[in-house]
Amino acid sequence: MVNFIEKLFQNNSASRDSQTQQHSPWDQVELSFVQEGSELPLVITPKVPELNLVRWVQQHREAIKAELLSKGGVLFRGFQVRNEADFERVLSLVGGKLQEYSYGSTPRSQVTGKIYTSTEYPANQVIPLHNEMSYSQSWPMTLGFYCVQPARKDGFTPIADSRKVFQRIAPERREKFQTKQVMYVRNYIDGLLDVPWQKVFQTDSKAKLQKICDRLGIKVEWLRDDHLRTAQICQGVATHPITKDPVLFNQAHLFHVSNLPAAVREKLLMLLPPDHLPRNAYYGDGTELEAETLAEIRDAYEQEAVYFAWQKDDVLLLDNMLAAHGRSTFEGSRKILVGMTA
Repeated sequence: MVNFIEKLFQNNSASRDSQTQQHSPWDQVELSFVQEGSELPLVITPKVPELNLVRWVQQHREAIKAELLSKGGVLFRGFQVRNEADFERVLSLVGGKLQEYSYGSTPRSQVTGKIYTSTEYPANQVIPLHNEMSYSQSWPMTLGFYCVQPARKDGFTPIADSRKVFQRIAPERREKFQTKQVMYVRNYIDGLLDVPWQKVFQTDSKAKLQKICDRLGIKVEWLRDDHLRTAQICQGVATHPITKDPVLFNQAHLFHVSNLPAAVREKLLMLLPPDHLPRNAYYGDGTELEAETLAEIRDAYEQEAVYFAWQKDDVLLLDNMLAAHGRSTFEGSRKILVGMTA
């Protein structure tokens, strides 16, 4: 009798294990990584042909969310992605409600709904690694990238683990960013280089601009009718609300004048005083950022950068606090669409 009960229990356990395996989110896919020694991003590839990404994500989004928090990024490759609407649906399933690209710092075009082109800088310009809108007090938590057309050559979107970047920064510098924070100063001068304030704040009204800036904690100063200066103090480091990981979370290295190509920087400084530059960054108390600190940040990103070649219909999801992203130079046509969720 005892042997019979034990056998029955074993059979039931095997049946439950079989059912669990049948419902595993990984049954129809293979998991891999793009670079040895890095788990960012987790690459998910279907084992069966024409597996629709929207339907698969609908069935397994909780598992995907868990991997996003663990790894920082997930790359879906080889799935059926029919159009921008599929991409938007995947992003909303994982990240929630999509948000507009407002108070942006780079030129983009709206494609459909709340899906945009990636930053429209010339192909010969590099966009350094950064966390999206970390120059603000409010930022998206999930980013999505959809490869409609990969470049003929290069055109990578390098990514880096923000937790590892944080660890590479000297403790005394991390502490300084924690206590002093970062101040971003932007000058919007008609006809001068940067994105017009009307596009950044999505209004032509100075009164509406003032209300937006009051809400965002941005100081507004009109030096002339056609010259707006804004200043905002934001975090230098941050803690992820779910994982509790500390991360470097600012764009001091992007906004600082030292990020400009040498020829452009020299010409601008000949024409304008430092406080009239299109953008610049300081510590929150207005003191200068040390060249050594900026160099260490740039080196930390470079050391942690992970590169992969885009393939058509790739979809990359990033936790915006756990993973930074950038762009390399490229040749040929390239079309990467982006979306973001709160």
